[in-house]
Amino acid sequence: MTDDWATFGADLHIDPTGSTGLRAGLMDALREAVRTGRLSPGTRLPSSRTLAADLGIARNTVADAYAELVAEGWLTARQGSGTRVARRADPRPLAAATPSRAKPPRGQAAYNLKPGTPDLATFPRAEWLKAARRALSAAPNDAFGYGDPRGRVELRTVLAEYLARARGVYADPDRIIVCSGFVHALMLLGKVLRARRVREVAVESYGLGVHTRLLADAGLRIPCLPLDEFGTRTAELHTLRHAGAVLLTPAHQFPTGVPLHPDRRAAAVDWARATGGLILEDDYDGEFRYDRQPVGALQGLDPERVVYLGSASKSMAPGLRLGWMVVPRALADGVVEAKGASDWAPGALDQLTLAEFMASGAYDRHVRSVRLRYRNRRDQLVAALAERAPEVRVSGIAAGLHAVLELPEGTEAEVIRAAAWQGLAVEGLGFFRHPDAGLKREALVIGYGTPTDSAWAGSLEALLRVLG
Repeated sequence: MTDDWATFGADLHIDPTGSTGLRAGLMDALREAVRTGRLSPGTRLPSSRTLAADLGIARNTVADAYAELVAEGWLTARQGSGTRVARRADPRPLAAATPSRAKPPRGQAAYNLKPGTPDLATFPRAEWLKAARRALSAAPNDAFGYGDPRGRVELRTVLAEYLARARGVYADPDRIIVCSGFVHALMLLGKVLRARRVREVAVESYGLGVHTRLLADAGLRIPCLPLDEFGTRTAELHTLRHAGAVLLTPAHQFPTGVPLHPDRRAAAVDWARATGGLILEDDYDGEFRYDRQPVGALQGLDPERVVYLGSASKSMAPGLRLGWMVVPRALADGVVEAKGASDWAPGALDQLTLAEFMASGAYDRHVRSVRLRYRNRRDQLVAALAERAPEVRVSGIAAGLHAVLELPEGTEAEVIRAAAWQGLAVEGLGFFRHPDAGLKREALVIGYGTPTDSAWAGSLEALLRVLG
């Protein structure tokens, strides 16, 4: 049997072009076929022997072209799997990208460094199962009824102790309301604020768009406060005549990572006392401080003027749908009424399981364990950037699960596109910018807590290829 073009391996229509040599022409043709989508992600290419025979060129020429395209991220090569087109997000033309909302092209990314999610593989399954069994065995009969709109008293009691000890929050169980995460809490507060005739809720210059949209959907205007190296400039609250509340992330501003300066914490409380306004404190990652003791909750300065909001989304997993708010006494009845007995909320058994998990000390052990893991990743990120991309300035790293990587002006959208070509999903700082924000910075917001341990090294290497 002869090895001719009709029977030897898979076919690939390719036309090497250019005048710079066969290898360069072959590489250009393959890049163009991938770029235009003619060769889709996962497509297996002919072996170097097969393609060399088809094109009538030396096998080493094809092998060298394949190797260089693998190094550039266009192709992948694995023993037993052959050479394939790399799986990457589909590119979007640069002109179509909006700098203030620059997002990577859609598609299945091989690596994910978007912020906002913890390493889901660290969820303590065995300890959670033990807590669930104990909670179910001890559950009273009324746990299977409709229950108190504030949530199970067992969980509220444990939360009051934990928040006082770990975050400096002043609370008793009657002032804690269990909800299905921060978004649910903000929806309820939007209803309550409108019922109290609040017209505006001030927000920070950078934050999550879903939060501002929820407030806007409640019929509230959302002016933004300026932000600098000391955090949000809360003294300017006095210039907002109609603001009845302000949403802040004081312990670790999201996404810039700046802790709110003590003078500005005090200024926010002074404004609330002078005007009767409310501070909505989003303590989204308060447990994750690495270089010194965590910054205490702002709520401790005035529990009657601050609504404290927390959840298990970053410390454990967002899929639990477990959150809580500690409300001023004057607000408690209004929030309970807005929530109602039929409102969507976490199941009683999940609440009892979390109560058991926290009471047993398993929650503290878990937080300490993942805190060490995330700190190690942060240190690895900083060290790798110092070695491979020393011109990139890193900020916001004293706490949390993300870091901010400053970029030259006008390059954010281009870098996000380059990351997509490396199979890396990242988010630009512009995505979090309020439309009326005066300060415009170009940066990447890198969620180093997002990948699993097995994906972390590859994610970091992909990032370094983009920035190096």
